[in-house]
Amino acid sequence: MTESPTQHPRPLEGLRVLDMTVALAGPYGTLLLAALGAEVIKIEAPGGGDIARHNPPFYGDNGIHFGALADGDVSLSVLARARNKKSVTLDLKSEAGRELFYELVRHADIVFENSSDGVTQRLGVDYETVRAINPRIVYASVSGLGIPTLYPGVKAMDITVQALSGLMDTTGNADGPPTRVGIAISDLLAPLYAVIGIQSALLQRAITGAGQHVVVSMLESLVSLLPFEHLDVLQRNGFPARSGNRHNRLAPFGVYGTRDGHVSIAAANDDWTRLLFAAMGTPQLADDARFSGRGPRAVHAGELDDLIEQWTGAHTSAEVIAELAARGVPCVPVRTALEVLSDPEMFERGALERLEHPRAGVIDAVAGGIPIHMSAATVGLGRPAPELGDDNDEVFGTLLGLDADRLQVLREKRVI
Repeated sequence: MTESPTQHPRPLEGLRVLDMTVALAGPYGTLLLAALGAEVIKIEAPGGGDIARHNPPFYGDNGIHFGALADGDVSLSVLARARNKKSVTLDLKSEAGRELFYELVRHADIVFENSSDGVTQRLGVDYETVRAINPRIVYASVSGLGIPTLYPGVKAMDITVQALSGLMDTTGNADGPPTRVGIAISDLLAPLYAVIGIQSALLQRAITGAGQHVVVSMLESLVSLLPFEHLDVLQRNGFPARSGNRHNRLAPFGVYGTRDGHVSIAAANDDWTRLLFAAMGTPQLADDARFSGRGPRAVHAGELDDLIEQWTGAHTSAEVIAELAARGVPCVPVRTALEVLSDPEMFERGALERLEHPRAGVIDAVAGGIPIHMSAATVGLGRPAPELGDDNDEVFGTLLGLDADRLQVLREKRVI
């Protein structure tokens, strides 16, 4: 995973980010900025302040394990989320630590944080304080439940955000319970919105000369997506909140069992539906009033899906796919996560990468890449995550101009 020389620059080169984020929602946002070329300086308390450092599995002298965190072990979460970043330690609870942070603010373009409610104000590193020091700062805050929070006292974990957002109510089978989306979707979606907001604010700053506060919440990010499926109209007209592996409004559109697995069929328009019926050996269904148009098919989706699965269940996945592919009907196998995570094409295209430890090199774990391809710029993650405080001397010494004696005093006082 070494960086390769390229003729193209990274699009955000020259921008400096102070990264005060923890867990996933914030660090994923700064990871994106780092992949786009920004200099990201991750700030943690001496000893480590990111709660992700305690997430198993860990990597250490005994390889990857799920045991207790031992000296020298590093969470795979940190190895994945701190790529392309610099690491410094700084005690923001101390006056000396805050003063160093304010000096860094004078040299920065972006501050990114996702602290709990009130933390940045208590530490004196909130937007108003930072703006007074550097009016050009773009200050991004990813919150769980909004600023101010809509649910005082509630901890914003991905599962609680999914529950409050209504997303769980749309996920799972109609006759089953609300179901959590399999990945931490709110933690991953909110930083995408935040990066869009940051880049928009940078464009506006180029015109006005002033920065601004960009605020994105995990809850609002998920809620904003629900209306795209017209769930309110569907439920008022008798459709279930949860449609499982099917999508009644677009029927036939879903996952169907075969003799040896599952396939996904998306025959939403009338032409594809007729071709599907022909493949099934039941072309007359195209003239059945229940299935003759998208509206009737939505109402009778359950009956239609049963007929389709009777056909798919009598054949292998390969047979179903071949039959439908010959007719141009969208149909693919349902791949397992492990199949995808070992797909060489996904590594070639940069969507996946081999995870690398700063000392041990490439390890037996996969990390997400950056699926952005640009014709005149380089995007990607080429540096492994640094060890905690690896860049103290460069950032505090070279950038801020502190000499070796001053740095030693700061270390002895546990400021850095």
